Amino acid sequence: MADATQYCTFWVDTLYLGIDVHSVQEVMRTLEMTPVPLASASVVGLINLRGQIVTAIDLRRRLGLPPRPDDQEPMNVVMRTDDGAVSLVVDEIGDVIEVSNDTFERVPDTMQGEHRALIRGVYKLNKQLLLILDGAKTALPELSYAAN
Repeated sequence: MADATQYCTFWVDTLYLGIDVHSVQEVMRTLEMTPVPLASASVVGLINLRGQIVTAIDLRRRLGLPPRPDDQEPMNVVMRTDDGAVSLVVDEIGDVIEVSNDTFERVPDTMQGEHRALIRGVYKLNKQLLLILDGAKTALPELSYAAN
């Protein structure tokens, strides 16, 4: 496929999300987390990943979604950022998919709040929409989105 991009996909609540596959270090089940006192609400803890300390961010909290049901085991998508590795805690892992850049669209005006600030754009797939996360913004603990 010419002019295409690959994304690592996953679900958070009812949202089908993706990040550029080149920014993903690895995907794994839940690991033991150490709580971080006085951290922002979206930071659920620190993970010791084979000696690498990784901040874990709960995407449900980050996107302002309701908490994950207690019986649902989350997954971790560890991505590389300029400031080091960050784990995005998600509900379920999808596939790596390749989509044509021709089908990319900007964030709809109807999307407001934290969702809009963290989403770079949307791909129309056959049965659903794929929301592309801005990895750099998502990895930051909390921002003021009023200026965005």
